[in-house]
Order: sequence, then C-alpha cells, then structure tokens
Amino acid sequence: MNREEKSQIIDEIAEKLKSNSAVLVDYQGMNVAQSTDLRRKSRESGVDFVVAKNTLTRMAADKAGVAGLNDYLVGPTALAFSEDPVASAKLMAEFSDQVETFVMKAGLLDGETVISESDVVALSKLPGRDQLIAQIVGGISSPLTGFVTVLNNTVQGLVVALGQIAEQKESSQES
Repeated sequence: MNREEKSQIIDEIAEKLKSNSAVLVDYQGMNVAQSTDLRRKSRESGVDFVVAKNTLTRMAADKAGVAGLNDYLVGPTALAFSEDPVASAKLMAEFSDQVETFVMKAGLLDGETVISESDVVALSKLPGRDQLIAQIVGGISSPLTGFVTVLNNTVQGLVVALGQIAEQKESSQES
C-alpha cells in the first residue's frame, strides 16, 4: 500500500469516527462462512464493517480527535460503524455469541465517548432506533385512540337515547 492509499484510508476512517458510532471487535478465529455472513448482515443492518491496520486506525483517531481508542487497538481489530449505535452493538453481540473467538473490545458513541465492552453489551440489549420510534408513536397515539373511542361511544349513546325518547313519544301519542 503506497502513502496515498494509506492517507485515503486514514481520512475515511477519521470521517467515520467523527460522524458515527462504532464497535471495536477482535475478529480472530472466524472462518470464511462466518465472515461472509457477518458482512452480509452488516450490509442489511446498515452497519459498515471495516478491517484496518491498528496504526492507520490510531492515526485516524488522532485526526478525528478521538481520545481513548489506542488502548483497544491491540491485536486484530475491526470496526463496525453505524449511525444507530444500537444496530452495530446488536450485530456484534450476536456474532460474539455465535463465534467463541469473536470478542467485543470497546465502543465509540457519537464520535466522542469511548465505552467499555460491558457498556457495548448493555447497549446491544436496548431496542433499536426504529423500535423506539414505534414505541413513542404508539404511546402518543394510544391516548388519542382512547379519546376518539370515548367520543364515539358518547355520540352513539346520545343517538340511542334520542331514539328511545322518540319511541316513547310515538307510543304516548298513539295511546
């Protein structure tokens, strides 16, 4: 790899570190099928899985102004980038459970905060962004649905009561 290619890789990783969340993993011991499956699931989940040399990643972290990653850049390291920090954490936790030698090292939230492996595991157990949005929308719409139901029942009750009054008047006029 020449100097220009290295510089380009450093720039790409630095940009991703600044704008995304990331999970650092030790991917050692994966076979080809597992690696292919991980890359396929990464694409489906919107996670960018990158394997880069630790020295290039250190330079990118320095360029991005991210402190604290160097301690975790030892041995084989890959980075899983995503805009949704839960998505990358969930996917990496899933593979950590499937592949014994696949180990999560640390995480990076919003390009600023380095979190430990245990924090990444805790993050992976949270609902994803889409699920949280659905829960919020459901929480907002639930009282509205109840209110509409009450109004419909009130109007329906009024119609029934007026119908009964009309029937009573008709029967009293016939008598």
